[in-house]
Amino acid sequence: MPFKSEVRDSTINALLEKARDRNYRQYLAKLNLKKIRGFTDEPISFDFPVTAIIGPNGGGKTTVLGSAAIIYKDIPPRAFFSKSGKYDGGMQDWSIEYEIIDRDIAPRASVQRTASFKSLKWNRDAMRRPTLLFGVSRTVPASERKELLSCTSRKFSVPDSRIVSFSAEINEAVSRILGKDVSGFKEIQVHATGAVTLLTGKTSLGVGYSEFHFGAGESSIIRMVAAIESAPDQALVLIEEIENGLHPVATIRLVEYLIWAAERKKIQVIFTTHSNEALHPLPSKAVWSATKDKLFQGKLDVASLRAITGQIETASVIFVEDDFAKTWMEAILRQSSRAIIDHFQVHAMSGDGTAVAMNNYHNTNPAITVPSVCVIDGDSRQSDDEAQKIFRLPGGSPEAYVFDSCMDEWSTIGGKLSVALLQKFEDSEKVREICEDVRRTNKDTHLLFSQIGERLGLVPERTVASAFTTLWAQAHPEAVQDLLAKVSKGAKALGSAEADSTKPKWS
Repeated sequence: MPFKSEVRDSTINALLEKARDRNYRQYLAKLNLKKIRGFTDEPISFDFPVTAIIGPNGGGKTTVLGSAAIIYKDIPPRAFFSKSGKYDGGMQDWSIEYEIIDRDIAPRASVQRTASFKSLKWNRDAMRRPTLLFGVSRTVPASERKELLSCTSRKFSVPDSRIVSFSAEINEAVSRILGKDVSGFKEIQVHATGAVTLLTGKTSLGVGYSEFHFGAGESSIIRMVAAIESAPDQALVLIEEIENGLHPVATIRLVEYLIWAAERKKIQVIFTTHSNEALHPLPSKAVWSATKDKLFQGKLDVASLRAITGQIETASVIFVEDDFAKTWMEAILRQSSRAIIDHFQVHAMSGDGTAVAMNNYHNTNPAITVPSVCVIDGDSRQSDDEAQKIFRLPGGSPEAYVFDSCMDEWSTIGGKLSVALLQKFEDSEKVREICEDVRRTNKDTHLLFSQIGERLGLVPERTVASAFTTLWAQAHPEAVQDLLAKVSKGAKALGSAEADSTKPKWS
């Protein structure tokens, strides 16, 4: 079943509108990496108050996070961009430009700022805004933290006045993220100043235990949520590798919490991640990919980044608009009598614009030797262009076209399609009636296959889509051959000898 976030669409849309309208007292709207590390004149806009930065190791995720951070006084540049004597000579003339909302400074317009590294030091007109930074060190176990060494003594004890219970809001948020009751958890102020703290918890039987016996992720979540709840409204929250120490489900719940906190406290969050789960609750505009020298906006599978940056073991790559287009394209590839699919990887992007942009970047990057093509949907407003290796799937709206084409061929393929839909061959007439009924009542063709799956006894949407696309490909060999010939020629996936041995039979 496709992932369904507990964050309502109305919440997502309201936050998108709030960011679009700059309806904040303090907000980082845009930054431009003029020159820093591998980036040159790369802009990024924060179109949603919770933004994910994804990318391969060394792709520049932390560079983006640090660039967002250092324009604010709370974060010294050395936290992200320290200079190590003569060994960091390349930092000279680094520069970052900012567009910032700060209604106390400019009630109606945005504020422009620049941070630059010149004459061996950072120069910035830093702004005041509560800023929280959660680095990867947040998951270091308590037993390895020097400041807690005194707490390991058998004589360690503090007055009851320095043992504080968490608020109901913190308990509720942490309990949901971790999937366990934390109402009995407390915070011990190790010193009277409160600068060093130790967490305590209770088992389901009421037995107490200290943070030395917490899981690393458990401890980091409690501290993170407590800090966010205590922070003023309009704060900026920066998180490195948000999934660090967390189960995938906990990662999803943490991102959902951050979205709700953004709605309730008007905070802004920017985090880096390698996790697909962290992207699930976010809209496409909230995701940016960092690929060493370029930034791309749009949600995509983290594994697709290996294709974008050429870190793949295949002869060629095909970029498509979404998961359904991926399913359809793979069904088309399987119709080759010589297993062309073994030489391709198909990667779903988050829309036609992203697919075209990724294909262009992939083919113009001299560091990438594996070629790619882009196959857009039939109803895409992007232009298909053989020279740019951009081709088009047949028909109009993909789901509607495949569905209607298969229904037109029912007398020939209906029995096989019914079996592929996990139904009995002799029940094909009943399956046809269900499909026709769903088509009559459907208002959004993107939901056709999930609705059919529900009516057929909760058959997974992926299974339904695969059944229809496979039978469509088998029933339309001319259309399949035409597209495969274009893709094979455009990709130039193989050397001439290999190409001859793997040509489809119609070549």
